Amino acid sequence: MRLIVMGQQAFGKSALEAILDKGVDDVVAVYCAPDKDGKPADPIKDFALEKGLPVYQPDNFKDKDVLDEMRGLNADLCVMAYVIIFVPEEARDIPTHGSICFHPSLLPLHRGPSSINWPIMWGATKTGLSYFWPDDGLDEGEILIQKEVDIGPDDTLGSIYFDQVFPLGIATTLEAIDLVRSGNPPKIVQDESKATYEGWCNKKAAEIDWSRSVGEVYNHIRGCNPQPGAWTTLNGETLQIFDSEKTDAAFGRVGQISKIDDSGMLVTAGRGAILVKRVKYAGGKKVTAAEFATENGVVTGAKLGT
Repeated sequence: MRLIVMGQQAFGKSALEAILDKGVDDVVAVYCAPDKDGKPADPIKDFALEKGLPVYQPDNFKDKDVLDEMRGLNADLCVMAYVIIFVPEEARDIPTHGSICFHPSLLPLHRGPSSINWPIMWGATKTGLSYFWPDDGLDEGEILIQKEVDIGPDDTLGSIYFDQVFPLGIATTLEAIDLVRSGNPPKIVQDESKATYEGWCNKKAAEIDWSRSVGEVYNHIRGCNPQPGAWTTLNGETLQIFDSEKTDAAFGRVGQISKIDDSGMLVTAGRGAILVKRVKYAGGKKVTAAEFATENGVVTGAKLGT
């Protein structure tokens, strides 16, 4: 088939690379976001140009010239591998078989931009990924294929994405294309009664509430690790917390540092404590919690969240 590949960043680049390596389909064009002043070119753009593929970077897909340009490609399918620019129906329907889109959740669960963070933060034991036939709604449209991913008790956003969702998503990209090529691909209507939507897991959402149970605090930290980074305050400055462990042992008031040693800082939460192991303070670099405590004169009894 003749494919248009739309994508961004590492996932888009890897999806394109996998499609080219398989060598079954003809990639007729690559679409990615416009360049930003002072920022490096998107990896998928660099890779596509290296392979001699035509690259297009429209800032919208409603312009007549953009649509005519797409029609001229005579594509059979558009593969949207990590796309954050809205692509309207008129553009999506140009290829013979339309467009399919990647989303890192088991739709209709966790529609929205931070769909890996939230299930971890809420203590879920499973998540997954979907390729679907997008409509003009946000992450709506019929399902083509889905894959489940287990969330272990100590998994983080980083481990779920890089170790599981990313490689499985690339493999599923090829499987999704195969389903379309074979004819009569699945088009399963999403169950709206099960649909959830969550917005960005931003700085406001990432603030730690030490009064919550230790399990909830731990899930919150690992669901924000590495981005956007769960945070609290110390002496009025922002302290981001990354690697951590949870324990049932707790002393002192919630948010209080009860112990500091080479393993980190033990911070009391509801019905337990968090061993904080790696932090970033006041715009500095990531360091071990022990190093941070030594460099900043932090002692037991200090209170976080003040």
